[in-house]
Amino acid sequence: MALKEIVEQIVTGLGYDLVEIERSAGGLLRVTIDLPWVAPVVDAPIAEQFVTVEDCEKVTRQLQFALEVDQIDYRRLEVSSPGIDRPLRHTQDFERFVGYTIDVTLKQPLGAAAAGQVSANRKKFRGVLERVESLADAAQLVLAEPSWQIVWRDEIVTKPGQKISKKRALPPLQALGFVLSELKEARLAPIVSFKGRTPAQQLDESEPHLN
Repeated sequence: MALKEIVEQIVTGLGYDLVEIERSAGGLLRVTIDLPWVAPVVDAPIAEQFVTVEDCEKVTRQLQFALEVDQIDYRRLEVSSPGIDRPLRHTQDFERFVGYTIDVTLKQPLGAAAAGQVSANRKKFRGVLERVESLADAAQLVLAEPSWQIVWRDEIVTKPGQKISKKRALPPLQALGFVLSELKEARLAPIVSFKGRTPAQQLDESEPHLN
């Protein structure tokens, strides 16, 4: 079997999700795992759980054995939990992190026809992830590919030391719609919070979200 198939079989067999596999210089094989996501029940409190050292050790032991059996060449194995810039690769990842601030990089720039308020050559964006509900969704039809968007406000440009008046008009909300096949990369925005991963605040006028 190929490396990805071996690793995925072991990781999922132990009850975890495979997030990423990386080969680095010096023969390092890095495997990132996460706990499976279960869609929250409406009105139920969300108790977020995290991968522990014990989880990583369990996966490491099983992977070492499997990779040796299949004679996969590597020098060092590192199994870890996702960082604050966790990659989003699959539809389930996007479902899981609706309401969070993410960074996306498009495969192709917007182009002059679709750019609007942003540069036609721009490919990188940061905003709050939302799922786009279409007429087909409402009719309970199956779409070929789910649609998503991110919403943001540009930062207010100020001079050094200048204070922003509370009465000052906020920059307009902007939105970028996309499907996963249009993305080169998507990750959770690496925003440091001592409260753990939590959805972003709504982009209303009382608590504007700024890039």
